[in-house]
Amino acid sequence: MRLDHVSYVASHDQISDVVNRIGSQIGTAFIDGGIHPKFGTQNFTAPLLNGQYIEVVCALDHPATETTPFGRAVKKKSEEGGGWLTWVLATEDISSIEKRIGRNSVNGQRRKPDGSELSWEQIGILNVIDDAQLPFFIKWTSGIHPSKDGHPVAKISKVNINGELSNLDSWIGMSTITNFPEIKVSNGKNETSSEPGIFSIEIAMKEEIILIN
Repeated sequence: MRLDHVSYVASHDQISDVVNRIGSQIGTAFIDGGIHPKFGTQNFTAPLLNGQYIEVVCALDHPATETTPFGRAVKKKSEEGGGWLTWVLATEDISSIEKRIGRNSVNGQRRKPDGSELSWEQIGILNVIDDAQLPFFIKWTSGIHPSKDGHPVAKISKVNINGELSNLDSWIGMSTITNFPEIKVSNGKNETSSEPGIFSIEIAMKEEIILIN
């Protein structure tokens, strides 16, 4: 497994401002990623180095935002004021995670404005809704990946999370510190926030570190 992307929620009215703000911070333009018809959401993505990317996502006025876990998670975060939603781990063996969690993954797809289509399988959103420190898991089934859209100049150097390492290790099925060096767990003792989950991302650009809250 590897860190695939981090997801930030904005309201539909504010998503353009958030995309412009973060894009200017990381020196990379976001592209319109299209609508997730199954989840009732829309996203914009910015490529990063190391095959990773940042997603900014909003909930649409769509029935799926109420009936699917991802739609509910995005809408809930938006109603709370938005911000970092979760981190996502890519895997080539999602079946082993299905067996460990005890339920099946769901298919996702979206068509970009240029007509290209992305597809994947994902699992774990229900757990993220209950415990915001946890990542969910994704297996890409299309040859297209958002890290290839554009010309990345920055990389994730640290994902700062309020959480418990033992809970994360149990959920992921391996040592967080050993396998994901970008992840920094603060056990709820940071000065920024006491809420569980991501409270900031550190982005490395040449010799400069950018903090995105």
